Amino acid sequence: MEITEQRSGDILTLHVNGRLDSYWAEPLARRLEEVIREGAHRLHLDLSEVVYLSSAGVRILIKFHRQLRNIQGSFTVIQPSPQVKSVLELAGLQMLFGEEPAVAQSEPASPPPTTVTTPATITTPASSPTPAPRPATPAAPTATTLEQENATFEVFTHTLGATLTCQTIGQPELLVGSRFTPSDSRSVPFPEQTFAVGLGAFGGNFSECKDRFGEFLAVAGAAAYLPTDGSNVPDYLLTTGTFVPSVEVLYALACRGQFAHLARFENKKETRPVTLLDLLTTSFDIARTETIGVVIVAESAGLMGAALRRSPALGPSTDAPFTHPRIRQWLSFTAERAYSRSLTLVAGVATRNATPALAPFVRPLGKGTDLAGHFHAAAFSYRPLQKGALDPKTTITTMFEAETLQGVLHLFNDDREAIGAGQSEFVRGACWIGPVVAVA
Repeated sequence: MEITEQRSGDILTLHVNGRLDSYWAEPLARRLEEVIREGAHRLHLDLSEVVYLSSAGVRILIKFHRQLRNIQGSFTVIQPSPQVKSVLELAGLQMLFGEEPAVAQSEPASPPPTTVTTPATITTPASSPTPAPRPATPAAPTATTLEQENATFEVFTHTLGATLTCQTIGQPELLVGSRFTPSDSRSVPFPEQTFAVGLGAFGGNFSECKDRFGEFLAVAGAAAYLPTDGSNVPDYLLTTGTFVPSVEVLYALACRGQFAHLARFENKKETRPVTLLDLLTTSFDIARTETIGVVIVAESAGLMGAALRRSPALGPSTDAPFTHPRIRQWLSFTAERAYSRSLTLVAGVATRNATPALAPFVRPLGKGTDLAGHFHAAAFSYRPLQKGALDPKTTITTMFEAETLQGVLHLFNDDREAIGAGQSEFVRGACWIGPVVAVA
């Protein structure tokens, strides 16, 4: 990012060039704070050369608009690029342009579009016999207590009779040899009723994203990913107004529908922490089905996982990414548990019997278990969770708005003899569970 300045009377214009994402939001914020301390209270931000705007960037714009308005100053975005203008208009943030949102007339306006582009959607093809998720009936939040060896679970019926359908996107086997090409990439929106994990990036097309593809997860209208461009700073997009996050996807597992169950859990004192496998085993006991979709918000006792260091879309490489000795150049591993004492968001799919469509996307979840799955985690700065029944949309949106996104990982079980560090572990949290009725 480049920032240049131009003064005209009492107006200071800052010209910004590049991407306004999580990595560059803080340098911009520091410069804005400096010019305000120097006495500039009427600021114009020229974003004509900004090619991408994430929710982290939007957060900075809103912060300084409010800050200057409160001291009778002004903060105005001028000459926004098409990408910036589209995001801010869909988010209902016309006030950043110095405008007020349009007021409805006597006839209601047509509903606005829900995405910036017209990308692929998370649906099952019309020709497929896959059933749609069954209609759901709200249920009263009454809990059943379930005692396990190292944890107590309070199980709520979250949405009576709800189910999930799962869509497989792309070919994960192309990761071996780094064989992804433009034809393997597609833009996919992830609205509130979906969740997904996979490899992807934030941007308009394959060319714009090819040097940044990394692990992502999308849940309840929010998406987070870790770019592989060397910044090592996770970025995120958050549903705002009619803006819906879209991800340029190489491959993904994506579920739609509602969760049938909510399980609150807490580690028993003087016992080992609750592992991811513990949570999934109990989730299968609750759901009583062969395949489940799961979203977890929990206080972490440490995560075990890996993340790509390099994009797998920069051209074929015979040693990518799992061949020794260069595996360390391709992948970053947690040698020991990371992000302990953080608040974590985990999402994924687990199965006891992988269908041919699902099998390429899942891996065994440990020795001595018949479970396979695919799970990603986003780690946030710590805050305690509210007790009782929780709404996933409200809970997850608050995490992105109020806490700092620290990292994104693909979770795995390090079960190497003698030196393995084990599984991801948790202290307490909430687990939303949905039976998967179809995979396509």
